[in-house]
Amino acid sequence: MTHLSVEMLAADATEPITSAGHAQLGIAVLAGIAVIVLLITKFKLHAFLSLIIGSLVLGAVAGAPLDKAITSFSTGLGTTVAGTGVLIALGAILGKLLADSGGADQIVDTILAKASRRTMPWAMVLIAGIVGLPIFFEVGIVLLIPVVLLVAKRGNFSLMRIGIPALAGLSVMHGLIPPHPGPLVAIDAVGANLGVTLALGVVVAIPTAIIAGPLFSRYAARWVDIRPPEKMVPERASDDLEKRPGFGITVATVLLPVVMMLAKALVDVVIDDPAAGAQRVFDVVGSPLIALLTAVVVAMFTLGRAAGFTRGRIAVTVEKSLGPIAGVLLIVGAGGGFKQTLVDAGVGQMILDVSKGWHLSTLLLAWLIAVTIRLATGSATVATISAAGLVAPLAADMSTTHGALLVLAIGCGSLFFSHVNDAGFWLVKEYFGMSVGQTLKTWSVMETLISVVGIVCVLLLSLVL
Repeated sequence: MTHLSVEMLAADATEPITSAGHAQLGIAVLAGIAVIVLLITKFKLHAFLSLIIGSLVLGAVAGAPLDKAITSFSTGLGTTVAGTGVLIALGAILGKLLADSGGADQIVDTILAKASRRTMPWAMVLIAGIVGLPIFFEVGIVLLIPVVLLVAKRGNFSLMRIGIPALAGLSVMHGLIPPHPGPLVAIDAVGANLGVTLALGVVVAIPTAIIAGPLFSRYAARWVDIRPPEKMVPERASDDLEKRPGFGITVATVLLPVVMMLAKALVDVVIDDPAAGAQRVFDVVGSPLIALLTAVVVAMFTLGRAAGFTRGRIAVTVEKSLGPIAGVLLIVGAGGGFKQTLVDAGVGQMILDVSKGWHLSTLLLAWLIAVTIRLATGSATVATISAAGLVAPLAADMSTTHGALLVLAIGCGSLFFSHVNDAGFWLVKEYFGMSVGQTLKTWSVMETLISVVGIVCVLLLSLVL
């Protein structure tokens, strides 16, 4: 991959940059991000187009020839889509099969049947964690909203007591756990080990989801004591199905890719010999592509056929799963293009040079950068991709575990204080029938809690690993 310098990039990006060059690059980064923020928030331009324009502005202000900036952006877009696009598509297929077959409803109904009134918030965060593992945050909300509203109504709960744990479980999965787009792109950008990141992500996710979910929901219910809006209770996916897959086989199918990827990480730790036959086998079996592809093929039988789907119905389900993710793929790809423009301009090297004199943890620096971009753009995915590109050079000498923790620090920062420039903010507001103020006091505070508790857990892990 070619490196473009400050002039965009004529010299190698690893060469030292002068103070004047630092200033120019700093202005270029601010200009690029400001343009993206302005286009997304003020002019309501799609994030895909905003990222393209912002990348070109970044290159121009950094002094780049336009053709070099375009090459940087195109290279980053292609590399990102090649690395994560197939995985996002496979995750979408698995999520669609889970939803349409009634598997998600089966998980929900089984757990709720065994939960008492006291344990109901804990049951909701568990459900959200399991269901949210293979699917996007927005899809998870659509799947769980009917359950949240029905449980709150039938059990006479405050909507926040039930809704906040579900949202916390979904949000933590989205920000920290592969195969969600943000973590996948960050892993690729900083060269982290996916299995180790997944394992440590689970360690961070559990206490974070508990604190921001069931525990915080007690206070959220006092601050905003509302009941489920009747008009928002939609039909459930499995209401028109004659049968649906069993609980055990559904959970096993959802967890299959996670188990395969964790098995690879475990074998890597135990054997640590790339030439060993067992490690080579698990390198293939535990690769994200094979793990997710295996889960999708298995789900066609364990979920699709178990629900009575014909081959044609399964084919239609797969086809319908791919359309909605086109926008996600384009945004992720454009975010990768923006990241590559940052890298080729030498911004990563600039941060490396400037931060040498700081007494600030690399993990905390990565978190702060992601927080800033999240607050500005409203997009967790854009914040993750951009921050990963900026701090990637700092990961060069990191251990495997600290490289994984760097990804998690970025993921935590990307979730900080969702507000009016985040689509998720409006989704939650409308589904729960809240005002903007009520949404800020509940959803936005919950997201901030996830971000802060998450980075504290990451920093604590960095002290012992």
